[in-house]
Amino acid sequence: MKRYAISLLAMLLAFCLDAQAQWQPDLGDGTYKNPVIFADYSDPDVIRVGDDYWMVASSFTCMPGIPVLHSYDLINWTIVNHVYDGLPFDKYQKPAHGEASWAPSIRYHKGMYYVYFCTPKDGLFVARSKDPRGKWDLHHMVDVEKWEDPCPLWDDDGQAYLVHSIHRGGPAIIHKMSPDGLRLLDNGVTVYHNEEINPVLEGMKFCKRNGWYYIFAPAGGVETGWQSVLRSRDIYGPYEARKVLAEGNGINGPHQGGLVETQTGEWWFMHFQSRGIYGRVCHLQPAQWTSDDWIVMGEDPDDDGVGAPVLTWTKPNVGKTYPICNPQTSDDFSSKTLGKQWQWQAMEQSAWYSLKARKGFMRLFANSCPSENGNLYYAGNLLLQKIAAPSTTMETYLESNFEKIGERAGLVVMGNAYTYIALVQTKNGKEVQVVSGKNDKFPVILQVLASAPVSQDHIYLRAIVGSDQRSRFAYSLDGKHFISLGTDYPIAQGTWIGAKYGIFCSSPNIVQAGGFADFDYVKLEAL
Repeated sequence: MKRYAISLLAMLLAFCLDAQAQWQPDLGDGTYKNPVIFADYSDPDVIRVGDDYWMVASSFTCMPGIPVLHSYDLINWTIVNHVYDGLPFDKYQKPAHGEASWAPSIRYHKGMYYVYFCTPKDGLFVARSKDPRGKWDLHHMVDVEKWEDPCPLWDDDGQAYLVHSIHRGGPAIIHKMSPDGLRLLDNGVTVYHNEEINPVLEGMKFCKRNGWYYIFAPAGGVETGWQSVLRSRDIYGPYEARKVLAEGNGINGPHQGGLVETQTGEWWFMHFQSRGIYGRVCHLQPAQWTSDDWIVMGEDPDDDGVGAPVLTWTKPNVGKTYPICNPQTSDDFSSKTLGKQWQWQAMEQSAWYSLKARKGFMRLFANSCPSENGNLYYAGNLLLQKIAAPSTTMETYLESNFEKIGERAGLVVMGNAYTYIALVQTKNGKEVQVVSGKNDKFPVILQVLASAPVSQDHIYLRAIVGSDQRSRFAYSLDGKHFISLGTDYPIAQGTWIGAKYGIFCSSPNIVQAGGFADFDYVKLEAL
């Protein structure tokens, strides 16, 4: 079999040139286009330390959690780490859709990087590291429900504070913290709450400049909201509010992100835009401080203080020009560790996979998923990544070693409803099947939408995500001639996340057997 293989030199180039396989924001002429990351990096926050820019984003129940991305110019990004492998609760051993980490913030203080986040039911956490690429130490600060979107501030006198909101309620609440940022010292003070002017206030980011305390906070909701800024001379208020970024140029709901200053004194705002099945993609807006210490984001041709998102703009001036690169996608499984682009639907378990069993292959074991006779909504062992362009093709080659009827392996386009193409062991032999499933309060029966018998245990599979937000599937027995299977099918979002796609091996059987599939590669191409 001909494998998708690349030389060592090509591997080094592919780290940045994988951008060719996806959306490309760097236009190569000193300008860029939005979004700068066409993938579901929800609720981004960004800081600069020296010449390095670091970004974190929400993960919800995808594990490992809270990706850490790195850039030198705010346009070209790679994934370098995750803040945690899992959370200290048994429920995350299985999918807990919509829970886990919401809206993290990242800050740097006295040689230490901090990431704060809340979960909807487990409370407030902080993780610390001296190296964003290294190990993060996770601390569970407060066991409380419905807190969200925390952000710290170390004041000029060294006193630490934390601001956060309450889910769907909108108050801005400030607590004092211990100097090390690991303990809250009081019950907090509500410093701003105005449901009429700024409903659903969330996503708070805390900073201080020219003697003003600022709370950057989106309002109005994910799909239709805007970015507001609160400011006060006293940390406990009163705070005055101003809308600084509203929808425009075809960009809906531009809000919730991080403000950062470049080495040359420019200011930029990284925020998300909700894009349906693609999740919340990342845009970068130029920002300018006014003479009276307010800020305007995007372009403001009528000079009313409320900016509109830009579609293209001059790249940030960081003093140098850097190579084009994008978050990783394709994988030939030659590494000894899991690629940073991959996340599971639950906390990783060693029994799910092996990169050592067969060199250059990802071995996925047919883990038992008996709920609703194999409904993948309940399967933690789906190896998934974010959709990284408006229209893409994902291709893989797998070799199966099934032991029991019902075991299957293939490609899935996953959301609260999903469709997959898989090689399946049936009572009559092997078939390639296109199957749909979903999450529902009523019993779900998986639907075989199309099928074809095959006489071999290896197969090439393709899943196409179209710009029409529908999926299409094909298979090949020789890697050259692909046969379409089925028609086209709607793609659904997940809970608080966009759709994802990836590979899986699963069994609907209650009794666990030893079946598995070896995946040679996953190749992504933008269409």
